[in-house]
Amino acid sequence: MSLRLEKKGKIAHLIIDRPEKRNAFNQAMWELLPDLLADAMADTSIRILCLHASQPDSAFCAGADIGEFATGSTDPQWRAKNQAAIGRVQHELAGAPKPTIAIVDGDCVGGGCGMALACDLRIAGPKARFGITPSKLGLVYPLHDTKLLVDLVGPSQAKRILFTGQLLSTDEALDIGLITISAADPYAEAAAIAQTMASVSSHSQTMSKAIIKRILDGQADDDAETSALFDAAFESRDFKEGVSAFLDKRKPEF
Repeated sequence: MSLRLEKKGKIAHLIIDRPEKRNAFNQAMWELLPDLLADAMADTSIRILCLHASQPDSAFCAGADIGEFATGSTDPQWRAKNQAAIGRVQHELAGAPKPTIAIVDGDCVGGGCGMALACDLRIAGPKARFGITPSKLGLVYPLHDTKLLVDLVGPSQAKRILFTGQLLSTDEALDIGLITISAADPYAEAAAIAQTMASVSSHSQTMSKAIIKRILDGQADDDAETSALFDAAFESRDFKEGVSAFLDKRKPEF
């Protein structure tokens, strides 16, 4: 199977396993990913989702399967179906309530880069390269995905990336804010961060993610709903456990 979900303790791994095609996505993979994502989000034992290739040092994802795309894109019905599937992946991955981490150890291009942008954190190895290349195909990048890019790197760098279609090294991607962390072993770094994240309050993480999205969407001050979230936290199980653990001088059990 070219795309699968594996669960290990509190961490779910959404694995891209099509190395013979540099992990390029075909239509079946775009359609399958939301179901696997929903599985991880619905499982109460899962705290973090990691998205990565099946093999270290391989491409994270070379984007869409150009062979399939070149043939299918001449058919308006196929094109609409393909655009809808990709759009669903991007929206649902970006909107996933639990924290998500993209682990990138090779090329991360086109739709692959879009998926990495939709994750909360991006951890990359020294051989990773990042590019968004619609300008090389005469295409237009979707507004939702462009916003994800602009939110990370700002409008000027987003324009450079989109106007040139150039590939960025890990160092340059880190400099402009496209990735979160550069690590010699991105898988080990991601595992350590995921374990740390899984040890603290999931309620705090979920609410923080929702509030950050509101800010990115333009909200600048609290409203009745966000104020209620703040107040409700004092009645939560996680708050009671956190205070109890602090007073007992032990690690909390969230």
